[in-house]
Amino acid sequence: MYVPDLFAGKTALVTGGRSGIGYGIAEALLKLGARVCICARKPEPLAAAAAALAKHGTCVARPCDIRNSEEVEALADLIQTEFGRLDILVNNAGGQFPGLARQLTDKGWNAVINTNLNGTFYVSRIMAERFFIPQQEGNIVNIIVNMLRGFPGMAHTGAARAGVENLTKSLAQEWARYHVRVNSVAPGTIISSGLETYAEPVKALLDRMKQDNLMQRHGTVEEVANAVLFLASPLASYTSGTTLYVDGMDHLHGNRMRMVDMFRK
Repeated sequence: MYVPDLFAGKTALVTGGRSGIGYGIAEALLKLGARVCICARKPEPLAAAAAALAKHGTCVARPCDIRNSEEVEALADLIQTEFGRLDILVNNAGGQFPGLARQLTDKGWNAVINTNLNGTFYVSRIMAERFFIPQQEGNIVNIIVNMLRGFPGMAHTGAARAGVENLTKSLAQEWARYHVRVNSVAPGTIISSGLETYAEPVKALLDRMKQDNLMQRHGTVEEVANAVLFLASPLASYTSGTTLYVDGMDHLHGNRMRMVDMFRK
């Protein structure tokens, strides 16, 4: 679909790049000529992912908890040392778990908000200050979720990702003068390794939800990666501050209460 050297000479950072959607995005960028840095919290699986990705091109990795701005600064140091610049940032790292809002503990709520919202801001701010603004050029793609009509059953995630979508609009406007574009991709239910963390009843529900989708299927990692490639490329050079839904129209259609109903039963 894209020319093989679309990102030749470009350096990209993919947070949460050791598995699932993040891994797929990193792989797609590498195949199109980018040099890629991936980060995640767990060193061993991160190193294994980087080794596997390296068969497609130059890939380095550094453990990083994006909730800790000092660790993000150290990550920026690595990128400066290894590549001397950063062109593309994909804020993919995040985490969530299903549950009713009334049962969320302070710890559970704060863990998701700190990772999905605060972490995204820390990485964006630090990489912009270290690279994008001095370069007068940069590109940020934030991975959020389908929460246009709310996210019952995952209220913490919906709130955090809604914050990221609004942050996308704010940063796109503030940083336009520095030629930095900021956009979001909102995946629906995507078949990836991330689904493996869910309990069996939730997996069964997600399988039944395919029938509600107007395309009668779930999405793939490759479909999300293709959307990121578009927004990160010169093909989207006049696009900023917007969200691209990759969800088979789930943000427009379907019963958003099915997960809540499952928990109530």
